[in-house]
Amino acid sequence: MPDVLVIGAGVVGLSAAIAAQARGLSVTVVDREGPAAGASAGNAGAFAFTDILPLASPGIMRKAPGWLLDPLGPLSVPPRHALRIAPWMVRFAAACRPGRVAASVAAQTALMDLSRDELEPFLRQTGTHAMLRKDGNLQVYETEAEFAAAAPGWAARTAHGIAFRHMERDEMAELQPGLSPRFLRGTFTPGWYSIADPKLYTLALADHLRAQGGEIVTAEITALRPTDSGVEATAADGRVLTAGQAVVAAGAFSHRLARSLGERIPLETERGYNTTLPPDALDLRTQITFGGHGFVVSRLSTGIRVGGAVELGGLDLPPNFARSRAMLDKAKAFLPALRTEGGTQWMGFRPSLPDSLPAIGHARASRRVVYAFGHGHLGLTQSAGTARLVADLLTGAAPAIELSRFSPQRF
Repeated sequence: MPDVLVIGAGVVGLSAAIAAQARGLSVTVVDREGPAAGASAGNAGAFAFTDILPLASPGIMRKAPGWLLDPLGPLSVPPRHALRIAPWMVRFAAACRPGRVAASVAAQTALMDLSRDELEPFLRQTGTHAMLRKDGNLQVYETEAEFAAAAPGWAARTAHGIAFRHMERDEMAELQPGLSPRFLRGTFTPGWYSIADPKLYTLALADHLRAQGGEIVTAEITALRPTDSGVEATAADGRVLTAGQAVVAAGAFSHRLARSLGERIPLETERGYNTTLPPDALDLRTQITFGGHGFVVSRLSTGIRVGGAVELGGLDLPPNFARSRAMLDKAKAFLPALRTEGGTQWMGFRPSLPDSLPAIGHARASRRVVYAFGHGHLGLTQSAGTARLVADLLTGAAPAIELSRFSPQRF
């Protein structure tokens, strides 16, 4: 029987498993499909340490009504899912109050700082440091009003010591040739890192885990049960896996396992869409964020990825790849030299909690179960920091940061 069973072989689960191994614990990872099968494969590849502002904010509430009327816009809720998501949206609206936002920013900043500090040592430990890139991010604005509306966010980053510089159109053109002149202003954040390819990185973590004696099992865990000596995990095929402790890091499916322990955690699914074009589709020098349109264009070793937006559509509805096509059409208009042929479309599930903070902490039912899910679009970014915290919880060490704001029982 291993010391720890980690449920979820995405970047968060594998990072936590490796951190537990480094503390001397034996680890088995179990996943319904295998390593890098979900959001860890198709994300934009960014370590967005400067992205400290929660999705839940007064600004988003002002924009949301207009966005929701556009089925292909930056934020949408499919009509078939609207009634089901209503309780989550009520909690989301409550999290947009200024006092709640300030507390979320402080908590998010602490986790970002920890994740940044832990990242490079973790990459060196796992032999993946060569995959790290430090190309920064350029946020662009089409109007002076849009630029002015972003000012409070940049003020918050200034207060937390995050470096950036605002740019005019000619300076942006030097940084990223070929950007449409419709963008009047931009802001460059040099502390925005990326990985060469998120899927290859996650698979490399799986290889490292195995090389250190860890095991990866393919099975869909449907229920957890604490026992006097550990935790039993029941799979859909009837198998029962046992371990001394368990970590729930199953992304958008995690709330189902929490429910088997008697907890109802309001986890919703941000369905993310993208198109990955061939590597020569554009001479891209830095990641570009088109904030007013809710998507990014990023450079991977395997291609140019155009993706983002938020579709709160749950786990069961079929993909709406018209969203991918809409972003690709906009990207072509914003970057006229972009060649849009030969792309591969993708949709993945990003686990999102109403206040934009993950759930990191013990289950109410048993301290033998640790939750580590709900990172939204920041799973890769916060993976190394979350891994440190999970290892602390598994070994009884004092957590590296205050965890009360991340409590799974906060709702």
